[in-house]
Amino acid sequence: MPKKFEEFNLNRQILNAVEDAGFTIATPIQEKAIAPVLSGQDIFGIAETGTGKTAAYVLPILMQLKYAQHDSARALILAPTRELAMQITEHVVLFSKYTDLRTVVVYGGLGPKTQIEQLKKGVDIIVATPGRFLDIYLAGHINTQYLKFLVLDEADKMMDMGFIGSIHRILEVVPRKRQNLLFSATMSDLVQKIAGDFLKHPTIIEVAQQATPAATVTQSLYEVPNFKTKINLLQHLMKDDEAFNRLIIFCKTKVVADNIFSFIERRFGADQVRVIHANKGQNTRINSINDFKEGNIRVLVATDVASRGIDVSEVSHVINFDVPIIIEDYVHRIGRTGRAYAKGDALTFCSPAEKYYIQKIQKLIRQEIPVVPLPTEVFVEETPYEEKQAINRAIDDQKRKDDPDFKGAFHEKKHAAAIAAAARNKTNKQPAWKTKKFKK
Repeated sequence: MPKKFEEFNLNRQILNAVEDAGFTIATPIQEKAIAPVLSGQDIFGIAETGTGKTAAYVLPILMQLKYAQHDSARALILAPTRELAMQITEHVVLFSKYTDLRTVVVYGGLGPKTQIEQLKKGVDIIVATPGRFLDIYLAGHINTQYLKFLVLDEADKMMDMGFIGSIHRILEVVPRKRQNLLFSATMSDLVQKIAGDFLKHPTIIEVAQQATPAATVTQSLYEVPNFKTKINLLQHLMKDDEAFNRLIIFCKTKVVADNIFSFIERRFGADQVRVIHANKGQNTRINSINDFKEGNIRVLVATDVASRGIDVSEVSHVINFDVPIIIEDYVHRIGRTGRAYAKGDALTFCSPAEKYYIQKIQKLIRQEIPVVPLPTEVFVEETPYEEKQAINRAIDDQKRKDDPDFKGAFHEKKHAAAIAAAARNKTNKQPAWKTKKFKK
């Protein structure tokens, strides 16, 4: 029987805020984590995205902080991206609204002046990306001596993004006596390493099999021969605007994301779509996510930089236009739908060069993604020569990764051409006495 929030040892101010937010029943990660965090234990939480893990650590931290004290932070929450940092901040502000606790979010992408001014006014909780936190700390604007709580959220993504060095530097400047909480959707070698450096005799909380997508997400795989056919399939699916009423389309690169955005803008209207990626300004990205949250637009096109920073209920579909190369990102992408026990659909378009990564994803999530045949209405384009060559080259590279002795079709052609050229040179070679270099 799931627990109600009323059953936890939380004060009335927090319970009122939880009730205002519309939460009554705790999710499994909340049920398992809140009591140990309240009792002061270090936590290693393994939880899929969309399971409510932010509230699992925010609520007990708020309970222990209780009210504002002096001007320096007592809790530091680190997140890999600015979008996720902002999302966590929204939760903290939501649950602390009946307290006087002060929260400041700091992240890169814009000047630090405003963030520094907010910190100087007094702060109890800092939510930050590692790089910007270190920048402001090293400039002398953050006092860490009162920190009692340190949280690493989405630790696997932090490791993927190369933040392990920054994390170690932060661990050097925070008090040794503190409570540590680490949350991750997957358990890579690097995550286990940072956990060993960071946590002291932690309580391990696992609410689902490691890297298992939420059971509420229906997964489907379309095998598509080329880019143009992927576009045709996308257009066909989007014609059903009743079913595909709020969707996120994930792309591997900024170029593909911009191309998809331009296509949807032309076919379905500029008022239906926004695109976010690393080249978009911070304000543009924030406004695009807010428009999507508020239902002002139907489609959000994004690269993986935003895959963990979008917390929107009732996302009907996630479409993986490209299969992610960092296979763990698959779990995080599809976790944008089917959140908080709602149902959602995740569709993946897979070219011949991407089957390699699908096999690795299926191994990671320990399940096969059902293959769905292309609808008969979708026109299958012929693969252009350049794209065909790129696909063959990618497949050769993948085989070479798994077998260093693999030569590959391209290697063999080059090798044959080199032998032929050498043979021609040998045939055409002049005797030494006929060359200019020859001297009697």
